[in-house]
Amino acid sequence: MARRRPLRHVTFTLGLAITLVLVAVAALSLLYTPADPLAMSMTGRLEGPSGRHPFGTDQFGRDILSRVMTGAVTSIAVGVIAVGIGAGAGVLLGLVSGYVGGWLDETLMRLVDAVQGFPAILSALLFTAVFSPGMAVSMVAIGLAFVPAFARLTRGSVLELREREFVVAARALGSRDGRLLLRHILPNSLPPLIVQATTSFPVAILAEAALAYLGLGTQPPYPSWGLMLKDAQNFLTLNPWFAVFPGSAIALTVLGLNLLGDGLRDLLDPKTA
Repeated sequence: MARRRPLRHVTFTLGLAITLVLVAVAALSLLYTPADPLAMSMTGRLEGPSGRHPFGTDQFGRDILSRVMTGAVTSIAVGVIAVGIGAGAGVLLGLVSGYVGGWLDETLMRLVDAVQGFPAILSALLFTAVFSPGMAVSMVAIGLAFVPAFARLTRGSVLELREREFVVAARALGSRDGRLLLRHILPNSLPPLIVQATTSFPVAILAEAALAYLGLGTQPPYPSWGLMLKDAQNFLTLNPWFAVFPGSAIALTVLGLNLLGDGLRDLLDPKTA
């Protein structure tokens, strides 16, 4: 019964289904797309949906369906790496800060406050001034924006757990600090961190789309949902489908991941499980 319970949670099940469809589309695009997403055709520009091009074509005659499918890979890659950067750095800072305490805790938390004062877009502008814009800039800028949330969440868990009986007992038996953190404290801090990572994923996808729209993220001609929306804004009267499909892909993906995060929060919270 315990194994079937998550699938009976409507929010979790719906979010998981949408997320799996996104992953399946991204995986399929690595092997097959209806057309070359970079191939241009000046005679087939801004066509509406048809049998040959189910989602129509863009201003260069490129197949929108193929570009939406390939853009899913970009969104997943940016989301995974950006959340990985934020989680990796944030968890490390939170573990050290919460366990050591004292002046080091105060210094690290003030550093976290300073990072929190720079939104992802401002960080991307800063990196763009030093490096050329691209997907790597998006990943780093978005990842840094997630560090404070993971750091504070981890620190709070460490402060709560470090004086618990099982940690005190392990310390009394001679466990070193590193073993206490990795074997006893961190595993018991994972449920809220998993939920935070899941809810950060759609934020990363939206941030990547926004940065691509501003020209700071994925660069042409490579597909990105945000970049497709930027290209479509000048052709809405000629072919509104050009904006509808990538916009719908962003909305559906964010909806699915938010539902998945809400479902995980309910399932992993002992008060609501």
